[in-house]
Amino acid sequence: MRRFFSLLWAKGAWVALFAAAFAACGFGGCGFGRQKDVRAVLAEPYPKRLSEWHLFRSTRDGLRPNAGVVPYDLNTPLFSDYASKHRFVWMPAGASAEYRDDGPLEFPVGTIFSKIFAFPREGGRGGERLIETRLLVHTAGGWVPLPYIWNKEEDEAFLRLVPDPVEIHFSDAAGRRRDFTYQIPNTNECHECHDNNKVLLPIGPKARNLNKTFAYDSGVENQIAHWTRIGYLRGAPAADAIPRVPKWDDPADSTLGDRAKAYLDNNCAHCHQPGGTAGYTGVDFRFTHFDLAHTGICKRPNSAGVMGDLEFDLVPGHPQQSILLYRMESVAPKVMMPQIGRDVVHEEGVGLIREWIASLGAQTCGVPTS
Repeated sequence: MRRFFSLLWAKGAWVALFAAAFAACGFGGCGFGRQKDVRAVLAEPYPKRLSEWHLFRSTRDGLRPNAGVVPYDLNTPLFSDYASKHRFVWMPAGASAEYRDDGPLEFPVGTIFSKIFAFPREGGRGGERLIETRLLVHTAGGWVPLPYIWNKEEDEAFLRLVPDPVEIHFSDAAGRRRDFTYQIPNTNECHECHDNNKVLLPIGPKARNLNKTFAYDSGVENQIAHWTRIGYLRGAPAADAIPRVPKWDDPADSTLGDRAKAYLDNNCAHCHQPGGTAGYTGVDFRFTHFDLAHTGICKRPNSAGVMGDLEFDLVPGHPQQSILLYRMESVAPKVMMPQIGRDVVHEEGVGLIREWIASLGAQTCGVPTS
């Protein structure tokens, strides 16, 4: 009889443990409520669900990254249809990135970048609607892009190599209505921006973009100093020797010219630089290599040809005569720039570049301007 009650108690204990585990799963949303260590999958087949990577503890009450998944931000980011972007990086235990003054840092195999794209909820309900999470995983064979698309409940995202378009509807902080179809790049299209000399690389995490403060849970700290302190970065020089791009939309941060250069660096230079997919044009928009002679001044386009009655990439002092601005203002396929990654015109970015071109000493490029 004593043995029977011992067994019964043991079964009851297991039932209680199972019930507790089930409750935890239901409370956090199955897949995000019981995270352990990050799961780095460095070869196919890749997880079908984002939760299988164990990058986040929860998404229901705000994005809560797992241990070792570090949030970060950029001084001047790439424009993506006014989406909010939440960026995170994870590296294997004992692994560090190598500092580089120019170009992306040298990240170890096993590094996982995750970038969540979100838009304001429609109808003034507050908060954000999660649309997609792009992973960039550093495998032994190179970097692999993996797009995960969030379901309507926003409790799980699923791997979709060729994602469907998403209808977006919201009103921005100024009350302007935004209604458009958001095109999510497929994995092949990722190469158009991320390839340099046919090698896929990260774009944003360069020293000049990361050199800013961030409000961590532990307090405000410079991101490069923070990465160094936690062992995610080695070889960084003294703070005053680290390059930095200004915030493109903050006139108090830098001059008009430097803010325009920062915008072009992060929205155009991934293609328009040596080795980029538009490197053949001879136009180089990298912030650290910026030279007006290589911005398309009085230069006829290589492949696009004449656009409307415009002949030159950039006509100093004359924004409306410049193909650069014309393509930024367009949403027409094969005309717009960038050609992927946006579906609406970045009005504020266009305004910045228009003002910058107008500020340059006026030239006619040999043709009448008005």
